Amino acid sequence: ALPEWASTLGMLFSLMLWMPSWGGMINGLLTLRGRWDRVAADPVLKFYVVAVTFYGMSTFEGPMLSIKSVNSLSHYTDWTIAHVHSGALGWNGFMAFGMVYWLLPRLYQTGKVWSHKLMELHFWLGTVGILLYIVSIYSAGVTQGLMWRAFDATGRLAYPDFVETVMRLMPMYMVRAVGGLLYITGAILCAVNMVMTMKMAPAGQLQDPVAEAPALTGDGSEHDPRRENESAWGWFTGMGWHRVWERKGLVFTIFVAISVISASLFEILPTFLIKSNIPTIASVKPYTPLEQYGRDIYVSEGCYNCHSQMVRPMRHETERYGEYSKPGEFIYDRPFQWGSRRIGPDLHRVGGKYPDMWHVSHMEDPRSTTPQSIMPRYPWLAKNDIDFASIQPRIDALLMLGVPYGDVVDSAEQNARTQAESIARGIVDQGGPDLQGKDIVALIAYLQRLGTDIKKMDASAR
Repeated sequence: ALPEWASTLGMLFSLMLWMPSWGGMINGLLTLRGRWDRVAADPVLKFYVVAVTFYGMSTFEGPMLSIKSVNSLSHYTDWTIAHVHSGALGWNGFMAFGMVYWLLPRLYQTGKVWSHKLMELHFWLGTVGILLYIVSIYSAGVTQGLMWRAFDATGRLAYPDFVETVMRLMPMYMVRAVGGLLYITGAILCAVNMVMTMKMAPAGQLQDPVAEAPALTGDGSEHDPRRENESAWGWFTGMGWHRVWERKGLVFTIFVAISVISASLFEILPTFLIKSNIPTIASVKPYTPLEQYGRDIYVSEGCYNCHSQMVRPMRHETERYGEYSKPGEFIYDRPFQWGSRRIGPDLHRVGGKYPDMWHVSHMEDPRSTTPQSIMPRYPWLAKNDIDFASIQPRIDALLMLGVPYGDVVDSAEQNARTQAESIARGIVDQGGPDLQGKDIVALIAYLQRLGTDIKKMDASAR
């Protein structure tokens, strides 16, 4: 939906982040010049060094993933999962562990942690664990991306069945589980060490350490003899202006708030005030009350965690799923269900692909329709009753957001009952059970609607 120039500009700004992030990493590592021998003996420094290294890797990879050719391969794969976890567990996690081990002996005045060996063991368990974790998931992500886009010699998809990719990843998921177990074990050891260190605190009231900072000099707002002969350019490049602002915290905060709010309003207001900014497709209509209820079930069950609803304009995606997704198709989706990962196939064109009874069997036991599926069972959907009384308030809420429901406005509940009865009769006609008024019926109504509006547009064009 973005113009080519806008997406390219965003990519370039992302790549610019390499400079400050890697400047911070290099600064952190070079601080240890001449003292690397201390790293071998001090587990706290080991945690910091690994954390800073992961920081550099994560902040290099983040901008790299904004490059279009890289993102076309990585998006919706486990590559993104590996990237996030390398930052969360390797960078932030190890930094937090190092700070805890450094702070506790000082806060509780014990002079040392309870067990130095336990701290060392935690470091190695965590390091090996995070390496197993992210290397296996990086491998899984690249494997997914390459298998999804692979074509054979005849020009057809080499792996047309989505589950083929899933089966290829299972050994990598097992390695990931082992790595995660090691990392969690290390965190448990850290918790034990923390508790025992706190118990070592001396009896009675802890002493308040006396700390006094040196007097400030040359704050930029007063005469600084060190800068008497400094030129205006030297004052600017020497960040003298920044030191002035640092001493005016409240004023600085107010101006920053005004800048952020103003910039945000310039971006947000046109979306609400200029109707042409919102793309529309004539054949795309609001979900019926029952479909909307089924969509809420889809969201509440977390289906978006494994399934996307966004077919990208790439040949391997359109060959697998059908027509690529258009911005105007999502105008009535609040929130969008684009997703960020595909453990299962994309569902944006699933409407009409399978009969209703197939969906009933699939939700009852996914292995009955796809023997190698790793999707969990959802048997309660065939047992839980639709809360028809809640449908009208849901539609009223959407009306407040501007969804044009027309004649359905005051009869949402009855409309939902009528559609549910029709779907339930169809399931019985296909040899299925009587599921009148059950949640599975509403979910089927929603799934069978996905991607069908755009087909109506194509049919009318012909």
